[in-house]
Amino acid sequence: MKKVTVRSHAQLRAVMKAVARGERPAPEWAGGITFNSVEGLLRLLTPQNRKLLAVIRDKKPQSISELAELTGRAQSNLTRTLGKLEAAGFVRVKSVDRRRVPMTTIRLLRIS
Repeated sequence: MKKVTVRSHAQLRAVMKAVARGERPAPEWAGGITFNSVEGLLRLLTPQNRKLLAVIRDKKPQSISELAELTGRAQSNLTRTLGKLEAAGFVRVKSVDRRRVPMTTIRLLRIS
């Protein structure tokens, strides 16, 4: 299970500088999915985007156009949303035979 952490830019910068100076080892959450605020995470994981992630995970569409058919969303809208989810580390879009195939990189997301 991937962990999502919430750290301010100041906290993240201070920790990474300490690691770079050799004052502490890299934290376990380093290199994972990090958000600046809980609000930022919640803005990305809207109910519609969580449903989209579930469709990608369960139906395994073989293209973005197939995903558009499954969800009823416009392909341009999906491309933009997938870009945001990919930048955050929740989705990976790979090219297969000139098609862009979306895949989830997480199976379970628990916010506590």
